[in-house]
Amino acid sequence: MTPNNENTENTENTSRIVLGKNQYGKAEVRVVKITRDTDRHEIEDLNVTSQLRGDFDAAHFDGDNAHVVPTDTQKNTVYGLARDGVGSPEEFLLRLANHFTSEFGWVMGGRWEAEQYAWERIVSHGEEHGHSFVRRGQEVRNAVVVKDGGAVQVISGLNGLTVLKSTQSGFVGYPQDRFTTLQETTDRILATDVSARWRYSTEAIANGAVDFNKSYDDVRALLLEGFAEEYSYALQQTLFQMAQKVLDAHPEIDELRFSTPNKHHFLVDLTPFGLDNPNEVFYAADRPYGLIEANFQRETVTDDNNAWDGIAGFC
Repeated sequence: MTPNNENTENTENTSRIVLGKNQYGKAEVRVVKITRDTDRHEIEDLNVTSQLRGDFDAAHFDGDNAHVVPTDTQKNTVYGLARDGVGSPEEFLLRLANHFTSEFGWVMGGRWEAEQYAWERIVSHGEEHGHSFVRRGQEVRNAVVVKDGGAVQVISGLNGLTVLKSTQSGFVGYPQDRFTTLQETTDRILATDVSARWRYSTEAIANGAVDFNKSYDDVRALLLEGFAEEYSYALQQTLFQMAQKVLDAHPEIDELRFSTPNKHHFLVDLTPFGLDNPNEVFYAADRPYGLIEANFQRETVTDDNNAWDGIAGFC
């Protein structure tokens, strides 16, 4: 059959492609800074990501790299600024943000992120060693700085803070249908790996009113207190208790977000072995697991200006 070509004439496509949100940079720059000004050395260990935002249209459309600060330069800048010390990951990221937005006029902002790995001194013959360390195996501290013109957002946090309470937790009153096999309980193990991020108010950042290291230590302690102190009717309720402690104590923090897997512990049936099990022997299951995420913020929270973009794992 001969095709009907009556309406097959080519028409010019008049739509125009424009560049949307974009950023680029160097990811996961591992930098270790040793301060040696005394015999008692200090160690700062970071994993830093730098991403720039600005006028990069020509690079995408024309292959013109005049505005493309090489990612290798960004890597080297991390090392160069680390020469003067880190301080706190938040302060270090703010220095990076200020450097790139002042050094290159077409860079209007960006996103800078860091993980910090903690080390503690090895104790030898009852004394802390001056220059030997062991990696501390608890949580990883992290930070994000987002700069958009004059607006600066700082988000601090941690992940991998594993906590467990062996009683004072239950789970009852949930809906049940023909697929429900979970038994209600008023005494269970509650365990999770806490990932938490908290965003400081833009006013506190602009006023330089935050001691980030002190704030981190205090928030971490309050999260642990909130987890431990009250009976838990559900992990959701416990997250609220944790968030309330932090937000009540820190007016400079606008919001707090959690992502927490429920690390299930199931009672093992020991009757085949002629043994009882009075809530003492458990099987720790790694998967599947419940995943509880929540965002707690002040009723009068300021606009986050998309500060959370690119932070995976949080609702």
